[in-house]
Amino acid sequence: MSPRFTKFHGYGNDYIVFEADQLSGVEDLSDFARRICNRHHGAGADGIAIAKRSEADTSDFQVRIFNPDGSEAGMSGNGTRCAASYLFYHERWSNDLLRLQTRNGIKRYHLLERDGTDAFLFRSELGQPRFDNSSIPMNTDEPLDRVIDYPLEVGSETLRVTALQMGNPNCCIFVDDFDSIDWRRLGPLIEHHPRFPERTNVIFVRVRDRENIEERLWERGVGETESSGTCSCAAVVASVINGLTDRRVNVHAPGGVLPIEWREDGEVVLTGRSEVIYSGEWLRK
Repeated sequence: MSPRFTKFHGYGNDYIVFEADQLSGVEDLSDFARRICNRHHGAGADGIAIAKRSEADTSDFQVRIFNPDGSEAGMSGNGTRCAASYLFYHERWSNDLLRLQTRNGIKRYHLLERDGTDAFLFRSELGQPRFDNSSIPMNTDEPLDRVIDYPLEVGSETLRVTALQMGNPNCCIFVDDFDSIDWRRLGPLIEHHPRFPERTNVIFVRVRDRENIEERLWERGVGETESSGTCSCAAVVASVINGLTDRRVNVHAPGGVLPIEWREDGEVVLTGRSEVIYSGEWLRK
């Protein structure tokens, strides 16, 4: 049986979504993800999402996310939203509340709006950030409850970074101007920096005002992306703990604007869209 899939995107961050039974004959999911995500020899995507009906009472479906380099992500805000959209699009789920079990815990998706058959708007509860260096994880010279304005040596440069765990490790660098920093060069260097034993997402953040920030993204296991749910959430939390913004922020990514709120109860909530691109069948062996 050739696996069938549907491809979605959230603000340009594209994912190929499968149901688990479609991949029952695939022995190596990491290798499969590398091949199908390849933009020249495969379908092309920033990752794949695999959905399976949950056997637990606390969740409705399980979702696994694999990056284009074959690594499995702890969480993906856009990827899980694409998986949620798949379940509604293919009529696997109809309740307005959908609970998805991820490697980083259960995430709640509230369907707010459906535009025709192929576009969905969700309010997503993506969990609470963690700040201590061991939870990120990040190797620091001494234990830290929060990693704020930390001097990170990258080659001959020293960058001041704020790091946190938001479903994945995230490292944020605040800049005045994206053109004044070679972020595409620095992104992979920081991703693979020895201070981050599990690698890290890298987010370059420019604060417009207390309700708006801009970002450029280098995702762990992916590279440059137009948008990222977890990275955007991390950027908002980093902006708040540095005293630069309020708790409700519009995040301006190259792929679009994501409204995010870090609630007083600690939960980070993203309201965002995802859209169908196409369905297909993977014919390669």
